[in-house]
Amino acid sequence: MKTSLIVSTYNRPDALAVTLESILQLNRLPDEVIIGDDGSTSETADVIASFQTRFPVPLIHIWHEDKGFRLAKIRNKCLARATGDYIIQIDGDLILHPDFITDHIRAARPGAFIKGTRVRLNKRATEQICATQIPPRRKITFLSNAIEDKRECTIRCIPLSKILAPRFKRNVISGLGCNMSFWREDAIRINGYDEHYEGWGGEDDDLALRLHRAGCRKLALRFAGIIYHLWHNERQQQKQTQQANLDYCRAQTEQGVIRCEHGMDQYL
Repeated sequence: MKTSLIVSTYNRPDALAVTLESILQLNRLPDEVIIGDDGSTSETADVIASFQTRFPVPLIHIWHEDKGFRLAKIRNKCLARATGDYIIQIDGDLILHPDFITDHIRAARPGAFIKGTRVRLNKRATEQICATQIPPRRKITFLSNAIEDKRECTIRCIPLSKILAPRFKRNVISGLGCNMSFWREDAIRINGYDEHYEGWGGEDDDLALRLHRAGCRKLALRFAGIIYHLWHNERQQQKQTQQANLDYCRAQTEQGVIRCEHGMDQYL
């Protein structure tokens, strides 16, 4: 199948450079990489342009004006532009395990979407990595002092991953935009992301819940599809979560909404 890797970013060009370098080191590349830029300054465009000259697959930059946190909208524009049958979605502040794409493709099933997991790196290690703008040459392992939490998620074990995929937190339906994959036709069926979501929080869970209501089962990607998340002040982000977004998501769930009104169809 043809795969599209969507990378979300906003004004973090040093971290994006690390992510793009890690993509170049993958054992299997996606068929295209689409960067969804939620209004970054020209520094981000310069980083992308420098990689476009040496990327072995199309590296597409989609930008819109900075009018606040509009992640749902920029992801919809990327989904509309994507030519892949299968969408793999990450953030632009990650280091990908060399088998990241391979693992997502291996786990993909018709009528299902995948929620991955992540290893968080600490602030000191992140500053060192971003200073060089290249991923660490040594593999990050279970014993690495760069890890802040989810240490167990550094372990790659495909047999265990296959066992856990349909079973791990089977009844908990939520999304993780920095490590998630789904069929593009399923995204079109539910009209992609709901652009009602502006400000931090809610859009990933909403997408996962609507995919589930549309008949797609959730698969958990554990011990495979590993990502290492560069440090950022996540607690500060969580404080900025829009309560209105959470209330809206709850209301949509109660109403059983599957296809959102303001979604990706406007860009198709």
